[in-house]
Amino acid sequence: MKQEDNCIFCRIVRHEAKASVVMETQDLIAFDDIHPQAPVHVLIIPKKHITNLNSAGQDDLDLMGKLLLAAHEVARLKGIEESGYRTVINTNRGAGQSVFHLHLHVIGGRRMTWPP
Repeated sequence: MKQEDNCIFCRIVRHEAKASVVMETQDLIAFDDIHPQAPVHVLIIPKKHITNLNSAGQDDLDLMGKLLLAAHEVARLKGIEESGYRTVINTNRGAGQSVFHLHLHVIGGRRMTWPP
């Protein structure tokens, strides 16, 4: 069994698992986080299974750029483009990664503090 077969995000990509989709392209899908940390909390994932940022390679360069540009589009669609938003990629358990399929968080709709 391939890793992608059990991955919840791969199942969302294949439309086998429910998700509140915000936007979808040929390469990416964005959906509302089921455990939001702010009024707006969207996850953007590549349709290609990449475990985390450490697993991305030179052949993923274009895809990684699309991921960042999609964050701006999600912020625009969700109405937080001007008020501000945070983008986060957690890599491995120590950083808080709980689903091992690369994903970018777009978080906003409230004042962000640092540290988070």
